[in-house]
Amino acid sequence: MQQKRLANLWVTIILGIGSIVMLAPFAWTISTSLKNQRTVFEIPPKWIPDPATFNNYVTAWNDSPLLSGFMNSTIIVIFVLAIGLLTSTMAAYAFAKIDFPFKETIFLCLLGTMMIPYSVVMIPQFIGFSAIDWVDSLLPLIVPGLFGNIVVVFFLRQYLAGGLPTELVEAAKLDGSGFFRTFWTIALPVAKPAIAAQAALSFMGIWNDFMGPLIYLHSPEKQTIQVLIASMQAQYMGSSNYPVIMAASIISMIPVILVFFFCQRYFIESLAISGLKG
Repeated sequence: MQQKRLANLWVTIILGIGSIVMLAPFAWTISTSLKNQRTVFEIPPKWIPDPATFNNYVTAWNDSPLLSGFMNSTIIVIFVLAIGLLTSTMAAYAFAKIDFPFKETIFLCLLGTMMIPYSVVMIPQFIGFSAIDWVDSLLPLIVPGLFGNIVVVFFLRQYLAGGLPTELVEAAKLDGSGFFRTFWTIALPVAKPAIAAQAALSFMGIWNDFMGPLIYLHSPEKQTIQVLIASMQAQYMGSSNYPVIMAASIISMIPVILVFFFCQRYFIESLAISGLKG
C-alpha cells in the first residue's frame, strides 16, 4: 500500500510538472497581450502586467478584419461538421454492418489514403480547383469535407462494429426497415457518443487549419482567422508590436477554448473508445 501511494505521488508530481510546462506558454501569451510595447522586453520579465491594458485587443480587432475571419472559419466548420460527420457516419455504418462486394478491399484502400502526404496531392488539387474557378473561395475548403473523413470513418466503424449488435440490425430488416431508417433510428443514436467525440476533435482541426486557407484564399475578406493572424504577424513584426499579435492570437483561441471546456468529457471518452473498440 505504501509503495502504491509513493508511485501515485510521483505520478502526480510528474503530471504537475508537465502541466506547468504545457500551460506556461499560454499564460505568457495572455500576459504579453495585456502589456504595452515598452514592458514586453523588461528584464527580469514580469508574468503579471503592470499596468495591464486591453487596448491591444481593441487594436487587433479594429486594424484587421477578424470578424470576417471568424465568419469564414465558422461557415467552413458548420458545413464540414454537419454534412461531413453525417457522411462519415453513414459510411462507417455501411462498412460495419452491411455486406457488399469487395467491402474489405475498399475499406483497406481508403485506409491506404491516410499514408499519402498532403504535399503529394496539394498541387494536383490546386490545379483542379483552379480549372473550375474555385480558387479564392471557400468551396475548396468545404466541398472535399462534405464527403467525409477516413479517420472519422475508421473510428466510427470500429465503434459500431462492437457497440451495435448485428441481431438488432437484422431484426430491423425483418420488420421492413430500409437502410436509411435503420441508420437513422438505430445506428445513429448508438453512435452519438463517438460522433460527439469526433465532432469536438474535428472542430479543433478545422478551426486551426492553416495550410488549406493559405493556399486557396487570397482576398483578405475571404481569409480564415488563422491566415489573418499570420498576416498580422507580418504586419506588426517590423514594429515589434508583440502585444497586439498575442491579443489577436488569444481572440482566435476563444472558440477552441470554449469547445474544449464544454466538450472535454468527449475528448476523454474518445480516448477510452479508441482503447476499448480498437
